[in-house]
Amino acid sequence: MANRLAQETSPYLLQHRDNPVDWHPWGEEALARARQEDRPILLSVGYSACHWCHVMEHESFEDAETAAYMNEHFVNVKVDREERPDVDALYMEAVQAISGQGGWPMTVFLDPEGVPFYGGTYFPPDEGRGMPSFRMVMEAVVDAFERKREEIVERAPEMRARLGAIGQVEPAAEAPEAAALEEAVARLLESADHQRGGFGGAPKFPPALALELLLARGERVVVERTLDAMLAGGIYDQIGGGFARYSVDAAWLVPHFEKMLYDNALLARAYLHGWQAFGHERYRRACEETLDWALREMRGPEGGFYSALDADSEGEEGRFYVWTPEQIREVLGDRAEAIAAFYGVTERGNFEGRSILHLAGGAAAPEPDGLDEARRALYEHRSKRVWPGLDDKRLTAWNALMLGALAEAGAVLERADYVEAAGSCAEFVLERLRDADGNLLRTYKDDRAHLNAYLEDHAFLLEALLALYEATFEPGWFGEAEALAETMLDSFHDAERGGFFSTSDDHEALIARRKEIGDHPIPSGNSSAAMGLLRLAALSGKHKYEHHAEEVFRLFAGPASQHPESFAHLLRAIDFHLSPTVEVALIGEDLTAFARVVRSQHHPHLVLAGGPEGSKIPELLRHRGALDGRPTAYVCERFSCRQPVTDAAALDDLLRMQDQ
Repeated sequence: MANRLAQETSPYLLQHRDNPVDWHPWGEEALARARQEDRPILLSVGYSACHWCHVMEHESFEDAETAAYMNEHFVNVKVDREERPDVDALYMEAVQAISGQGGWPMTVFLDPEGVPFYGGTYFPPDEGRGMPSFRMVMEAVVDAFERKREEIVERAPEMRARLGAIGQVEPAAEAPEAAALEEAVARLLESADHQRGGFGGAPKFPPALALELLLARGERVVVERTLDAMLAGGIYDQIGGGFARYSVDAAWLVPHFEKMLYDNALLARAYLHGWQAFGHERYRRACEETLDWALREMRGPEGGFYSALDADSEGEEGRFYVWTPEQIREVLGDRAEAIAAFYGVTERGNFEGRSILHLAGGAAAPEPDGLDEARRALYEHRSKRVWPGLDDKRLTAWNALMLGALAEAGAVLERADYVEAAGSCAEFVLERLRDADGNLLRTYKDDRAHLNAYLEDHAFLLEALLALYEATFEPGWFGEAEALAETMLDSFHDAERGGFFSTSDDHEALIARRKEIGDHPIPSGNSSAAMGLLRLAALSGKHKYEHHAEEVFRLFAGPASQHPESFAHLLRAIDFHLSPTVEVALIGEDLTAFARVVRSQHHPHLVLAGGPEGSKIPELLRHRGALDGRPTAYVCERFSCRQPVTDAAALDDLLRMQDQ
């Protein structure tokens, strides 16, 4: 018999609907029951593509005896961290404070008011490996709740204050200066792995945001080495395109095989900018193959994008992606030996007796004849295997990341299909992910959208719609972006200290209202809001947007300079703010040649507007004329422009002068 999760839309929650555990979704019903029955809450947080979440479910939540104990002693609550990032972040901070580490699955024990008093991550069914069993942990919690209740109650205010502390951070007196940014970049370079790319040791997560920061600052060596290392490794799907979530080793060879929409959106953009900066065709191919994968395997019929592909299939991690020499020979026949050698496939294998395909000779290695045809054949053969599970919910924030990547790549690479897909995704989000009052919502599945949207949903969408405007010059997208910015200022802004709360002022109240920071693996809402507001200010001339971005910097620039990899998008926004911003306005009917010049190079400190003579949106276009009726380009800084030009080559010269 299904439990209360049967009515949810989250694939992760639905995976647990047939557990014998009496699960509740997060909400007032569960909290009220805990208060009424004076029981502790057992909060379990995970996500659908999480391997160890599946393990703990099979070991504990599907076990009748374990479930009976949970049902007798706790109000059991299951949360999808991707649908409820507010709940996840709040209690993850508590678990890290209690246990010294975090991760998923996350198991937290709360008092009936929702205040955490114990927690951890994965707990095995039996004692061993230096870990207590799940049953032992639960018994200890029940004993503490019954015998040490006064102590739990006494510590609750301190825990509440700790979890709310980040929302109480006071701003610095001054905005950050260039020296602090330079110090942060130097720290980031010091932590780089100059041999294998990336930063630090294993496990390694794709550092897309850090690479964007370094590119913007003109630091090229670490960027090129990292892009090449990831592209050559098993973390990149050499057959189907797209990147796995992270590498368990330091050389990018063995991935944790789940594929997340957000990683691929950010990495597609990083490789696009790498192609603009370095000119390597392999980077352009990586960008296109990643976006083609998203369009082929992750796009819903309404134009939105699914969230993730699982790491597991047929009960094994990575089984869908790995190969043996015999399997390669079965598909390719006489061509198999050269292709197998190129992809490092051996009899011994490099992953549980099979081989993870990688570029054995490195990213720039010469390709064997017939490689494209061989890849197609291997992909078709692989497609007949049992596929990994698909998390088919559409999240506003993650769709915004993919929307922005498609829009920019479509414009730069002149791929009309990408721009069209970006527009369809934007229409889906703006039309389907809203409530009856027009408020943005977080998640969509099975024609149902629900849950209040968070700061990151609004901020990521702001950035994405500006990218879509710059790709199409359609003023409607700019108007939607500005409306989102106003919503952020109305509903999320902290008028007392500056910056933005993660939840709107009409959101469900948790035990603390937080400001999320940290840009790993995706930007924080505050970092993205700052970047979007700065770009909006540059296009609109409205300095209030710049002022609110500066408020974010005064709050968080200090820790960002000390921990640059964890605040890379914030530092990227600071860099954009401190650098002269190039404002390019194109006026006329056919702006293709001018736009191609602007997009041919990586210009990290540039905003672009275009439209026919007489355009008034955005403000950058107002009062700009077409000289002698010819398409005309204006290169400006804070709306003060150089002499306009009517020749694409002259525009190229002006932009090169600005870059020097």
